[in-house]
Amino acid sequence: MPALVVGPMLRYVDSASASIFVETDEPCTVAVEASGRSFESATFTVHGHHYAIVDMTELSQNVDSYAVTLDGARVWPLEGRPPSRIRLIPPEGPSRMMFGSCRTTAPHETASVLIHGYDVLRSYGCHLTEAGEEEWPDLLLLLGDQVYADSPSADMLEFIRERRDTEPKNEIADFEEYAELYRRAWTDPDIQWLLSTVSSAMIFDDHDLRDDWNTSQTWREQIAQTGWWSRRVVAGLGAYWIYQHLGNLSPEERAADPLLSKLVDGGGDGAAELDAFAAQADAEPSSNRWSYSRDLGHARLIMIDTRCARQLTPGDRRMLDPLEWAWLEEEVAKPAERLIIGSSIPFLLPEGVHGVQNWNEALCDGAWGPTVARLSENFRQAVDLEHWAAFRRSFEDLSKLLVELDKPVLILSGDVHYSYVAKARTSPIYQIVCSPIRNPLSRLLRWANVFTQFGIATLIGGLLARSAKLPRPPFRWKIIKGPWFQNAMAELTFPGTEATWYESTGDDVRKVDTVRLE
Repeated sequence: MPALVVGPMLRYVDSASASIFVETDEPCTVAVEASGRSFESATFTVHGHHYAIVDMTELSQNVDSYAVTLDGARVWPLEGRPPSRIRLIPPEGPSRMMFGSCRTTAPHETASVLIHGYDVLRSYGCHLTEAGEEEWPDLLLLLGDQVYADSPSADMLEFIRERRDTEPKNEIADFEEYAELYRRAWTDPDIQWLLSTVSSAMIFDDHDLRDDWNTSQTWREQIAQTGWWSRRVVAGLGAYWIYQHLGNLSPEERAADPLLSKLVDGGGDGAAELDAFAAQADAEPSSNRWSYSRDLGHARLIMIDTRCARQLTPGDRRMLDPLEWAWLEEEVAKPAERLIIGSSIPFLLPEGVHGVQNWNEALCDGAWGPTVARLSENFRQAVDLEHWAAFRRSFEDLSKLLVELDKPVLILSGDVHYSYVAKARTSPIYQIVCSPIRNPLSRLLRWANVFTQFGIATLIGGLLARSAKLPRPPFRWKIIKGPWFQNAMAELTFPGTEATWYESTGDDVRKVDTVRLE
């Protein structure tokens, strides 16, 4: 009898439809039963793993509970757990959205908590089992580093070592290991239930593939020499397409996806098709778009791929290649009361750090000669100088585009392992950062970040940028709240926009701070 491996996960939801993702241990027909109706989909197979997305359409009201069957046998809900619900996104838009990034997978016992802290995603799931209707979010945005392929947990390393003794010995190598990594990340009972009942949208960051992924052309050349990277990036992008990207798409977008059609209609194992797609997506980023957008009534949500879509040409680096930039311009121009932009890496850093990254990029491009360029590239990779500020032309283009809109823009990000709010001085543009969900900096690194990013860098960043004869940014901004360094998740509420951060108390959460926006 087939069984669940991952899921059910409530992914795309709008005002009249909802999509449920599952992985099963053998081929089967997956059915979701809700409100007296049954919706079915057969699994498709990739690398020996079996997946299905069941689209529930023409829904007219919220679903108080749903069940999942595999070949007619009920496997969800689990005994003793609350029912899994489906909250449709109201036509006027969501009233509550949660977001965060950077979550390591580790056990919840004392030893792991001492190293990783409490898992706020799990704590939030525990909180929702007792929360009133007014606290339930309409959408959960996971903004990168949903898994750490380059830093697996101890039990994941044991799984790897039982399979092989080849490079990379302490990292994920292939699709099978990625599948196990996702299984461990999403099947803790409290997290499994949370993801079954709160709609989620996702985008990758570097650790979903590897630290510093696509930092520079030099980085790509260096990693290509390892001998194992080509297999790894194909597995990573293929697994991301399965476990994260498909659920970001609407039923109509998925129905038009040529790769999914091949896998569903092919009847066999689609490993070759998926691997070929992923290899091309890495070699030719314009062959596929990972970015996506949604109309959310009072807001337009735009989730931007800030990793795979980069143009790394020295002297003409772009965060988004020309095709991706043209798409973003079109999306930004569409009617909306406000924009909510998901960018895994922050757009507005502390101003001093912004100047340092501008300066470093110019030196890497040869502003002070080839010797300094080589040293600057080493420095760039060593301290992760790879944010929007390190792609100065793209930062300036997007800055001008957003200022000209003359409407509220909320940019949601993670990556940096601390949380803060920044605001443009003369425009309603906000940078709202929540990181990490579970991967805290050590106390020493926290103080180092305060010192270098909010202290010394503030004083010297602008001076360094001017020494490289770089123009000033199109507008000024300042940090208006933060930094906070604890594991956390953040919440946006509408109308009367506010951002609130929550930390874990173990099996519950408590408020850290609230910031009024707009």
